Amino acid sequence: MEINKPKSLQELKKLRKPVRNANIVHKENLSPLDKLAIWITNHVGTMGFFFIIFIWTAFWLGWNSLAPKEARFDPFPAFVLWLFISNMIQIFLMPLIMIGQNLQSHHAEIRAEADFEVNTKAELEIETILMHLENQNKIIMEILEKIEKRGVS
Repeated sequence: MEINKPKSLQELKKLRKPVRNANIVHKENLSPLDKLAIWITNHVGTMGFFFIIFIWTAFWLGWNSLAPKEARFDPFPAFVLWLFISNMIQIFLMPLIMIGQNLQSHHAEIRAEADFEVNTKAELEIETILMHLENQNKIIMEILEKIEKRGVS
């Protein structure tokens, strides 16, 4: 695929489109539910969340194993309530995390597209600069040849 190469600076300026910020474009297109899914995905995938779940589990299992029998509310060894709550957390978090990951993937695609646009613009500008430098070199060589001819004669 051949891109029309500009022959002058004016043509290059005409081709220039403003660079868009992929992060702003992505955030503008998110619904409140999408923002919630991303927030959950960002926070569930942290060590802080892991420690909260770990401490909650250790406390729950410890309390229901070691506390006085009258104070236990989820008896050892089944821990049925703990299993139920843990499964509910997993059932609700799994699709939310997948939604958040899909949205983050879409954001990465937008950033990659914006990077490609910037790289394409930079390539055109570099080619234009090189073309102008070659033209200047040719002119400089012609001037040097004329000076040498005058100096020799």
